[in-house]
Amino acid sequence: MEQKDMLRIVLVGCGAMSRAWLQTATELADVEVVGLVDIYEEAAHARARELQLTQALIGTDLGEVLERTRPDIVFNCTIPEAHLQTSLQALEAGCHVLSEKPLAASLEAARTLVAAAKRVERYFAVMQNRRYDANILRVRHALASGELGALTTVNSDFYIGAHFGGFRDQMRHVLLLDMAIHTFDAARFLTGADPVSVYCHEWNPAGSWYDHDASAIAIFEMTGGLMYTYRGSWCAEGLATTWESDWRLIAQRGSITWDGGKDVRVQQVQETGGFLSTFRDVEPDLVERTERTQGHSSAIRDFVACVREGRAPQTSGTDNIKSLAMVFAAIESAESGKRVAVSW
Repeated sequence: MEQKDMLRIVLVGCGAMSRAWLQTATELADVEVVGLVDIYEEAAHARARELQLTQALIGTDLGEVLERTRPDIVFNCTIPEAHLQTSLQALEAGCHVLSEKPLAASLEAARTLVAAAKRVERYFAVMQNRRYDANILRVRHALASGELGALTTVNSDFYIGAHFGGFRDQMRHVLLLDMAIHTFDAARFLTGADPVSVYCHEWNPAGSWYDHDASAIAIFEMTGGLMYTYRGSWCAEGLATTWESDWRLIAQRGSITWDGGKDVRVQQVQETGGFLSTFRDVEPDLVERTERTQGHSSAIRDFVACVREGRAPQTSGTDNIKSLAMVFAAIESAESGKRVAVSW
């Protein structure tokens, strides 16, 4: 793109999540927030007052704000059901788009957006902030060293007793739709593998406070013969995992366990020949916490840098649609009781 002194940003959807987006944007010297859009105009005014965005144009009509401000980038923080319309309108207006998760509310809508971004030659990416976490990067680097050999099996567990109240208590496929995308995308990020097929079973445990199935087990076949399993529940009381899940990654010459936080353990085969091999503990290198490893903030900073430097974002729609496809294939399998091929 043509280099500019300042990149102009419009944010759409001024709910609670927008605060973090705008706080990061206001910290960047080379961007200017020129517009805020929300169906409730007072929500946009309130956010502008809070963050002292006195020059930002406030409006309820995205098209009008785009026409008057001519932004380079649109941040889409709307509800999932509005992602297709909002992102598509922004792309067709010539803007690069960074959208909150999920990419879209359906796989068909996601394909439409990916195709639109390609057609208009604009970047379209998703807020997959966990890829910018120092702990997951530490695990990824340990795998990338090659010392453990090729991965064969990856298991992840997610168990949290979440008493949300509100719409999630009545939501169908609440775990798979609302949370599993994070873990599925992390599995792809760690392994470099893509989904091939899935068998998934959902159920609602006795005593659950959810109206529909809130627990699931999924078995994914991935490229390269890798097997990935996901076990999770929104209504598991006690001994909760981290929000990033609990992991075991098994390779040909060793294994890694990761609690989703700072606890990363690596054992490598030292000697074989007996009934059991012997192992040595390996201390994985620490990943320095920098502006590139601060999760949500780093994802926004990186997207802005990609737009300025003309490089594809790592969470681009063309990549993230593969993680979204895992969600919808798992739901299809759970509903049909059959193994389902994953396509995107």
